[in-house]
Amino acid sequence: MSVQQSFRQIIRVLETDIDGSLPLIYGLAEVKGLGYTFSLAITRILGLDPNTRIGYLSDEDVRKIEALVKNPSSYGLPSWMFNRRKDYASGKDLHLVGAELIYYVKEDIEREKRVRSWRGVRHALGLKVRGQRTRTTGRLGVTVGVRKKRQGQQQQQQSKQG
Repeated sequence: MSVQQSFRQIIRVLETDIDGSLPLIYGLAEVKGLGYTFSLAITRILGLDPNTRIGYLSDEDVRKIEALVKNPSSYGLPSWMFNRRKDYASGKDLHLVGAELIYYVKEDIEREKRVRSWRGVRHALGLKVRGQRTRTTGRLGVTVGVRKKRQGQQQQQQSKQG
């Protein structure tokens, strides 16, 4: 990192506004598609102090971070750290961030709907997709619960049983 320069309250990294008072690792993790582990790897590869406030980064450091995230394999990051391995269209290992990540996820869901896979059908119907229970949770609209029977009906049932 270069000589300490003025502190910036908000810093723009990878098309995301980040609070300058956050430590570098947590600030980078604010970007959609970057997590704590990937941010730690970025700081180690570029030789930045992970505990410095992100508001003290120079423009040159921000450019280095953006270049690393755009092409992480050229910096020696292993492919298992990427968030989109073996892309459906290109077959390449990619790491997506921001709006690009959102676009690819929507595209995947639309493809599943088109081919009528189980997940696609569940997405189309607005139901849970990953095997969660649906008997009692995930209900929309007016809540439907179990009603107690009236006193007269309870006594009739008890007399029939006993």
